[in-house]
Amino acid sequence: MIKSMTGFGRGEACAEGRRFTVELKSVNNRYCEVILRQPRSLSQVEDKIKRQIQDRVARGRVDGYISIEETGEVTPAVKVDKALAVAYHKSMEELKESLSIPGDISLKDLISLPNVISLEQPEENVEQWFPAIEQACTEALTGLINMRQNEGARLKADILQHAAQIKELILEQVAERAPLVVQEHRAKLTQKLAEWLEEGALDENRLAAEVAIFTDRADISEEIVRLNSHVKQLEQILSEGGAVGRKLDFLVQEMNREINTIGSKANDLMITNAVVNAKSELEKIREQVQNIE
Repeated sequence: MIKSMTGFGRGEACAEGRRFTVELKSVNNRYCEVILRQPRSLSQVEDKIKRQIQDRVARGRVDGYISIEETGEVTPAVKVDKALAVAYHKSMEELKESLSIPGDISLKDLISLPNVISLEQPEENVEQWFPAIEQACTEALTGLINMRQNEGARLKADILQHAAQIKELILEQVAERAPLVVQEHRAKLTQKLAEWLEEGALDENRLAAEVAIFTDRADISEEIVRLNSHVKQLEQILSEGGAVGRKLDFLVQEMNREINTIGSKANDLMITNAVVNAKSELEKIREQVQNIE
C-alpha cells in the first residue's frame, strides 16, 4: 500500500497513577528522522521509543511529543535526618548550658528546625512506566500510519490519472501522428525534387543529406517504446506499494528525459503541443511523488 509522508496520530495509556500521552506528527523528508520532546525523566527510554517509530516509518520527519499527567494521589515519603537532629540537640544543650536557660528541649522543638524532617516524592521508575508509554506510542503510530495510508491512496489515484493523460498524449496521439509527419515531409521533399528537376539543378547529395537529417530527428519510436515501459513500471510500482518514493522519483526523471527528447525531435505543431501538455502532467506527478514514503 502506498503511504504519504504526512500524518498525525495520538495515543494514551495509564500506569502507576500517571497518564502518558504520545502525539506523533510526520512531514516530508528524504530520510527517516525522529525528533522527540519529552520530560527529562524519560530520557533513558528515548532510544527505545525512537526505534519503535523507525520500525514502522520508512521515510519522513516524525515529531513526537510525550507528556505525563498524574491521575491519582502520589504519597510522598517522609525523610528524617537523625544526624542533623542529634547535632541540633547537642548545640541547643550547649547553648542552654552556656546561657543558663532553664527548661527542656522537646521533640516539637527539634522537628520544627530546618531539614530535620522533609518530604520526598517517590522515586520514578521509568522502566515500569515503559510498557504504558510503548502502548500509547503504538496507538499513536496506528493513527499516524492510517492517515498516511489514506493520503497515500489519494496520491496514487491522482498519479494514475496524470499517467493516463500522458499515455493518451504521447503513447496514443503522438505515436499516431509521428508517421504522418514523416510522410508529409517526404511529400514536401518530393515536391522540391520535382522543382529541382524542372530547373535542372538537382543536387543528389543535398537531397540525401536532408532525408538523413530529418529521418534522424523525426524518428521517436525508441523514445515512445521506453516511455511506454516507464509508464507501465510506474503503474506496477504503485500497485505493489511499500516504501517506493525514491524509486518513483527516479522513474519520473527517466520519463521526463524521454518526453524532452520527443519534444526536441518534434518538427510538428501537434506533437509540440502534446509534449508541452505531457510535461505539465508529469510535473504534477513529480509534485505528488515528493509526498510518498
